[in-house]
Amino acid sequence: MDLTIEVAHDEHEQVRKVVLIGEIDAYTAPKLKETIVPLTEENGVEVVIDMHAISYMDSTGLGVFISALKSTKEHGSSLTFMNPQERVYRLFKITGLTEIMNIQTDYTVRGGM
Repeated sequence: MDLTIEVAHDEHEQVRKVVLIGEIDAYTAPKLKETIVPLTEENGVEVVIDMHAISYMDSTGLGVFISALKSTKEHGSSLTFMNPQERVYRLFKITGLTEIMNIQTDYTVRGGM
């Protein structure tokens, strides 16, 4: 199992775009947390996480994203998730995280899952 993390900084707009490719599980979650949480600690920064290429995620991935969300509240930043595949989106939905996280996807446009 492998996870590729690509981070792009747009200093003019205070946006950090993170593209995730692969799987998020107990083995890859620490690497993900080491990358994402520090980005959310920058005051006023918008962190956008593109999840279109995540084929699998378990509860450890959710834990990382909850930590990142808590960090945004403490540091005045924001967090947006883009384009999760249906199976990954279902995990957010089942756990109720779609109610507290900004997740942008075609599924929400079509009326939910």
